[in-house]
Amino acid sequence: MTANQPAPATEDLSLQQLYHGTRADLKPGDLIEPGYASNFGQRKKANHVYLTATLDAAIWGAELAQGEGPGRIYIVEPTGTIADDPNLTDKKFPGNPTKSYRSREPLRVTGEVTDWQGHPSELLQAMKDNVERLKALGVEAIDEIE
Repeated sequence: MTANQPAPATEDLSLQQLYHGTRADLKPGDLIEPGYASNFGQRKKANHVYLTATLDAAIWGAELAQGEGPGRIYIVEPTGTIADDPNLTDKKFPGNPTKSYRSREPLRVTGEVTDWQGHPSELLQAMKDNVERLKALGVEAIDEIE
């Protein structure tokens, strides 16, 4: 599958809860749109918005997002086509076990998960250290090129 292709028809995402982890303070009906600075790498303008069908991946997104506010996890629905996130599915987790996707179209917030628990502090710090190590090496965490 290329980045421009939608998720396979065999995986009906309309039947799954979809999440977006962030530090932004949003409410139902708000749109999460591309065009803002990415939370990762050199914070370039993001051409996509990212979502996942696993709460764990959304927790990582909330915990690693830039900003000072608390991490938040929103339940979202895509307003357009979504595709596998090649930053994870092609490079780190072939087959997309993290159920990570991206879209050039906005995501609509339909709710918030408020009773989630973050990763253990040691694991979170190890992930943050790894992100910083990759940044120092010039490795971009998110490839926005299609």
